[in-house]
Amino acid sequence: MTSNNNLSAKAPAKINLTLHIEGRRPDGYHNLQSLVAFAGTGDFLTFAPGDVFDLTLEGPTAIEAGDGGDNLVARADRALRAEKPGLRTGAFHLVKRLPVSAGIGGGSADAAAALRLLAAANGLALDDPALSAAARTTGADVPVCVVPRARMMTGAGEKLGHAIRLPPLFAVLVNPRVPVETRSVFQKLGLKPGESFGYGPHPVINSNMDFESLLRALKKGRNDMEDAACVLAPIVGHVLAVLSGARGCRLARMSGSGATCFALFETCRQAGAAARAITQGHPEWWVKATLLR
Repeated sequence: MTSNNNLSAKAPAKINLTLHIEGRRPDGYHNLQSLVAFAGTGDFLTFAPGDVFDLTLEGPTAIEAGDGGDNLVARADRALRAEKPGLRTGAFHLVKRLPVSAGIGGGSADAAAALRLLAAANGLALDDPALSAAARTTGADVPVCVVPRARMMTGAGEKLGHAIRLPPLFAVLVNPRVPVETRSVFQKLGLKPGESFGYGPHPVINSNMDFESLLRALKKGRNDMEDAACVLAPIVGHVLAVLSGARGCRLARMSGSGATCFALFETCRQAGAAARAITQGHPEWWVKATLLR
């Protein structure tokens, strides 16, 4: 909290290290299993408690995010006020740096940060049932972003496992600045209600793994949305090829429904060198070297 009583929160990018689609439920939603981690890069949200909701934006992707009622910060505010009549709202200011429709939960992270700030301003615990309900109402990826720690996410995204302590994961994130709509990727999967892929179980992940053990487990996993995203946006395949070819890359995979992809490296030096080389070769892409946790 600053001296003028404003509150602030980071909204880190969400990275799906794995994303298994178990099947489509009768209600149309897809059941998934996903190991989620959070990056050191993200958006930034400040909040001044007051009587009237307001939202202003700045930053390189502010225009794409939009500042109207469809912005997930606004949705989160409405959802929590519906759960908690009389909740004190206020003025939000969002510095938007993450690409939108990118498979890294930028909007969901913003919404989760807004819920954390509203909770702090109103004396609510982060495990308050009203906060959890508002997160689920706002979006499928919002619950896992409320407490941004690595963990398993299951169901349609609303079932969360305990926080997992990961070894240092030095990563490079790349987005080719081509938006990919999650709904379109799910439709391209072609699963009918009641159907499943049957591709195999998710690898076991726990807090006691070193880098090599975790890497072996991750290689047994997959992102079941990757092929569909590559059909809808062929540049995703090109991004994966570039990341796979980077010196020191140990694993390259798409995050979420794309188009952002990531590569894992053993050292910070390797990740930084790869990010610089990719930026030089593709200056039009969004490229970030970061640490996942």
